[in-house]
Amino acid sequence: MHRPPNGARPRPVGAGALNRADSADYAGILIEGLPLIDTRSPSEFAQGAMPNAVNLPLMSDDERAAVGTCYKRKGQDAAIALGHELVQGDLKQSRVMAWRDFAVQHPHGYLYCFRGGLRSQIAQQWLHDAGVAYPRIQGGYKAMRQFLLQAMQSQCQQQRFLVVSGQTGCAKTRLLQGMPHAVDLEGLARHRGSAFGKRVGGQPTQIEFENTLALALMRKARALPEMLTLLEDESRLIGRLAVPEVLREQTLQAPLAVIESDLEVRVEHTYANYILHNLSEWQAHAGVELGFQYFSEELLANLASLQKRLGGYRSTLLQNVMSDALIAHSSGKPEVHRQWIRILLKEYYDPMYAYQLGLKSERVVFKGDYDAVKAYCAECRTV
Repeated sequence: MHRPPNGARPRPVGAGALNRADSADYAGILIEGLPLIDTRSPSEFAQGAMPNAVNLPLMSDDERAAVGTCYKRKGQDAAIALGHELVQGDLKQSRVMAWRDFAVQHPHGYLYCFRGGLRSQIAQQWLHDAGVAYPRIQGGYKAMRQFLLQAMQSQCQQQRFLVVSGQTGCAKTRLLQGMPHAVDLEGLARHRGSAFGKRVGGQPTQIEFENTLALALMRKARALPEMLTLLEDESRLIGRLAVPEVLREQTLQAPLAVIESDLEVRVEHTYANYILHNLSEWQAHAGVELGFQYFSEELLANLASLQKRLGGYRSTLLQNVMSDALIAHSSGKPEVHRQWIRILLKEYYDPMYAYQLGLKSERVVFKGDYDAVKAYCAECRTV
């Protein structure tokens, strides 16, 4: 960094945008989606993080463990000294430069650690020494997490919901994705909600799911307070993630709008999403050949997970039909998958849905085809 010709002290990089105070405005920071530097260790970040955060840790997991042990045995001053000893020289420079690059690219962001304490203070000071003034989030991750949990509680109690239901394959998720007053639980969970719903890349942690869900509810309430919040009719679990109980209690009492759709329409929708789209995701992830192999193994494993519910005869039948379809698919005939999809919908998912809908029939306020339900949902207001 060059000193100005008049001998004045150098101005921090991006000072005009970066010269902001530390903040505890969790709602503003999170709802606006401001970029965040998470200075916690990688293992802490992996357990759960804030939306829009990147992990640029002050210390690695091993370094953090060593400092923690030192703190317990010798106290804070010794732990701080050990931290500076472990993170110095080129290692320190590389971490500071990573923060600096992020700060310059995202001048309106913030940094945080777990409690808004020493780690974020040290990172902030080192950044300042490198010519960048970058604000911290007061209270850190812990305070933001508590804020989101409280927001989830209050939003679920204050907002009014309409639940969109319908047989498997009737395009409930597609309907919600086109509605600005909807919260797509399956999208947030990165899972399609059924035994065949796994997505490439896996699901977020339970904590991350709850964080993004709370934030989605807050954004919806702030942007469209006059509209009912639309949700898809989900079970307790979406993949391995649990729908928060406070939200589930509300959805179990909310009115239902039911999409009615012909079997063949649902076969086509299921084929497009669970076969063509899933395969494209796998092949984008692993290449054409390996992608098809992983896709095939996943399909067979998903079907096997339903063996007890399907019973011996139907399970064996579907395994044979699916195996034949995969062979045909590998020869350029993916449409053969429609055979097992049709059987599974008609003989397994449809009866199960009919039973479940019968238990909540008194909550149904509207029925119709896809377009009719879409039009109904588009006009659902709180008053």
